[in-house]
Amino acid sequence: MSNPLTATTLWQMSRVGQPVPLPDGSAAVVPVTTYDLDTNKPTTQLHRIERDGTTTPITTRDATHPAINPAGDTVSFVRSVADDGAKQLHVMELGGGEARPLTDLPLGVAESKWLPDGSGLIAVVPLLRGFLTPDETKTELDERKTRHLSAIATEERVYRYWRRWLVSGQLHHLFHIDAATGAAIDLTPGLERLCSSEADPVGTFDISPDGLQIAMTLEVALEGRPYLQFAIHTLPITGGTPAQLTPELPAQQRRPRYSPDGDSLLYGVQLEHGYYADRVRLTRHDLATGKSTILTEDWDESAAGWEFVDQESVVLSAEHRGRNCLFTTDTAGTPPVKLEAANSWHGPAAAGVIWCRTESADRPPEVGVIENGVARQVSTFNESTLAELEIGAVDTIHVPGADGHNIEVKLVFPPGFDASKQWPLLHNIHGGPHGLVNDDWHWRWNTQVMAAAGYVVASVNFHGSTSWGEDFTGSIRGEWGNKTYTDVMAATDALIETGYIDENRMAIAGGSYGGYLVTWITTQTDHFKASICHAGVTDLLGQWASDTTEGREKAIGGLPWENMDAVQRWSPLANTANIVTPTLVMHGELDYRVVITQGLSLYGILQHKGVPSRLVYFPDEGHWIQTPANSIHWYSEFIGWLERWV
Repeated sequence: MSNPLTATTLWQMSRVGQPVPLPDGSAAVVPVTTYDLDTNKPTTQLHRIERDGTTTPITTRDATHPAINPAGDTVSFVRSVADDGAKQLHVMELGGGEARPLTDLPLGVAESKWLPDGSGLIAVVPLLRGFLTPDETKTELDERKTRHLSAIATEERVYRYWRRWLVSGQLHHLFHIDAATGAAIDLTPGLERLCSSEADPVGTFDISPDGLQIAMTLEVALEGRPYLQFAIHTLPITGGTPAQLTPELPAQQRRPRYSPDGDSLLYGVQLEHGYYADRVRLTRHDLATGKSTILTEDWDESAAGWEFVDQESVVLSAEHRGRNCLFTTDTAGTPPVKLEAANSWHGPAAAGVIWCRTESADRPPEVGVIENGVARQVSTFNESTLAELEIGAVDTIHVPGADGHNIEVKLVFPPGFDASKQWPLLHNIHGGPHGLVNDDWHWRWNTQVMAAAGYVVASVNFHGSTSWGEDFTGSIRGEWGNKTYTDVMAATDALIETGYIDENRMAIAGGSYGGYLVTWITTQTDHFKASICHAGVTDLLGQWASDTTEGREKAIGGLPWENMDAVQRWSPLANTANIVTPTLVMHGELDYRVVITQGLSLYGILQHKGVPSRLVYFPDEGHWIQTPANSIHWYSEFIGWLERWV
């Protein structure tokens, strides 16, 4: 007997990470995370998976961020030595045996890569800002336990990021860790800049094939830190001061990768300052001549990840027409060619074959390989669970939207859907705004869970969405509520015309920019019976309290001290006269991207106006709801509000 997918079941499923292949590509190590709903905590175990799908667990305790040594016989990973302690670097034989801890650092290790000769590893090590040695960090951590002072002061423009404070928080240094003794040497002593393009160190550095140099993504030192700008830097393997790779500074550079012969670096470049959705251009830098060549300038896609297959060939991933796809190209700048494969494919790692992760709107992530251009799934971590579930059918339609463009609408139908009957409609409105609803399995906003509650779920990839080219993505700058509103309403009308949607039972839900558009829609129409705004931007002027304000005027239409009318024109809270839609507002206290007052202001206005409304507040969550108990409650509030009003 099949069961519907619930939020609880969602958290009981295995969450498959990115496979790390052995050097010969014969097998890979993959981290798989499961959650204990009683303790509200995750455990990640490492599994060895062969190309034929044979899977063997190689750890029994928590282990994350695996790396394989050049000989292919040893795996390194990070895990806590004690409960709730810092995650330290460990090594163990792939053939079995006990793991051996290598480090004892006050804040542990974030990620590591093996040196080409296998003698040691380069590790990303967090230290406290202003206390830039392990001893100083440990002393400061101990002293903070006895202090009663909690004040934080800054004169920098960028002082918070997502859900953490940069001012007194952590910085990451690169350390050399000896594989035999665990001796740790700081290669970037005194460094006070972020070594990551997104304040997250994973995947942001590489080691040259001869083991003599490191390339890293490093924050550029800008006086007063008016914004975060990152550039590729190089560093001798013996350490020192990182050197900026190119004298010119485009908006951003990220993710360096050495060619197999070590003569060049491949990395991504964004050119427009203050616009996070500027497409990423794949760039090759010749280390001997210092010449940089953009390889994908004429390609209207944004590269997301890339690896060398051999000296000339490259595999990369990019969003393309509503899916995440893999492409092949070369260092000569040949236009990328899409690998034909159903579903979405992520994170290529090349080692003889291409190891990656595959998923879709009706299948959670699993390990996949691509051999000789043929893609296939090889792991089955969730097959037994899926066999007991009734998963909703999925479809994609296109409707004429703003400016006459065909707009993609992804649909998920409730189990047992019958087109001869009428069903309630739920719009799932994506964030960004420069993002998309991909053909993937979203753990936080899972459309299958929503559909299982009895709704036809529609996800409109409206103007501003990524993967349909640069012009389409940039078409909503300065007027967030214009074309996007037209597109959602056009999709609504088209779905009503099918006959299987009950236009008297329709709702809208979205988070972040999706929460903005949900709120904007309720200022323009009373056609929907309920709305759900999670971490939504409701006041464009209030977004100057966000953790990032560079380029804000491009998004919202102007600077408040120059053109307040333009700012307020598309601001939901400045246009609330006609709101009557019952609204659920959900927000996290630690959300520094869309601050808590955005949700509280909307709720306060709705309450004052007498509009049915409910506030769900998460004191320990940020922009996303990330712990099992809170997430399950979030889904219950979400579906409960729909049941109440739709």
